[in-house]
Amino acid sequence: MSSSEEDDLLLAASSFILMKALIKKTSKTKRKRRWWMTSLYRNRGLYSGTMLLNDLQKEDGDHFKQCCRMSYETFNQLLTLVEPKIRKEDTKFRKAIPSNERLALTLRYLASGDSFASLSLVFKISKSSISHIIPEVCTAIIEVLQDYIQIPKTQEEWLSVGKKYEDLWNFPHCIGAIDGKHVQLQAPIGSGSNFFNYKSTFSIVLMAVVDADYNFLYADVGCQGRILDGGVFRSTSFFKQLEEQKLEIPPAEKLIGREKAVPYVFVADEAFPLKENILRPYPGSHENGSAKRIFNYRLSRARRVVENVFGILSAVFRVFRKPMLLEPKKAELVVMACVYLHNFLRKEKASRDIYSPTD
Repeated sequence: MSSSEEDDLLLAASSFILMKALIKKTSKTKRKRRWWMTSLYRNRGLYSGTMLLNDLQKEDGDHFKQCCRMSYETFNQLLTLVEPKIRKEDTKFRKAIPSNERLALTLRYLASGDSFASLSLVFKISKSSISHIIPEVCTAIIEVLQDYIQIPKTQEEWLSVGKKYEDLWNFPHCIGAIDGKHVQLQAPIGSGSNFFNYKSTFSIVLMAVVDADYNFLYADVGCQGRILDGGVFRSTSFFKQLEEQKLEIPPAEKLIGREKAVPYVFVADEAFPLKENILRPYPGSHENGSAKRIFNYRLSRARRVVENVFGILSAVFRVFRKPMLLEPKKAELVVMACVYLHNFLRKEKASRDIYSPTD
């Protein structure tokens, strides 16, 4: 065989190998992606979340209340409000998850703080779907319950808040209690020490102003846990309105049997600044029976209302009792949804005794 024939043979062999490699690569890129679904989620029709809700309601009602932290009637009332925002349409490939299951799933997460893996076994919904459903439903809850948290807009409304504080907690001219709560998170990726707080955990801060009847007047969440309560409060829109005198707080008035006019105030602890409309206790320890000790006791009794609100919130929505395995933005939605649900359930007659019984 001549040298030219050998060159032609090598060229042909090389071309064949190259062509085969290109064909193999093309077949790989054009191969259709196949999605696999376990039988647990494929057979939702055998026992779905809707059937679970029906069974809970048929038992005696208490099981439903324990699951969703509200009565079946209140659940349907809330579902009517949020359904237009969370309803999905069926497609040619699969049926949409019903709105009642999406709401029940979210309420169960707020009530228990269970992992997505645990919730997927109960509701037969995949973890990836749950990760989208919960923030979406929380956003809808916040939007439809906007009217349940309102800062008083007139002096008469502030005076009404002050009268309740005086009647229930024996502290005159008090128009709200202020405090912050650290909501624990799993360490956010790439955040360093930004969310690391003085309790040696990672958190975001819920800053709240509450009235004498355990309702939120104002709530702000999202500030990094490393910032102390006073600094968090200074960054809120509420503090800015207070500084700019845009809150329509009534002017100072005389107390009964006194000559000096006393301003209306918000009560807070030592972490907050002392200002004309913000009252904090005297620092240090004081002798029994002294005026300063009595004042601190009376102020503390009025201020603990906000602590009680946080206690009720954590007792009902136990997602607050363990680190949230969510990124900070999604955790903010969860926290605010709980805050709005708190006021909603406190103010609705049908659910008030269920949410926070008098005993």
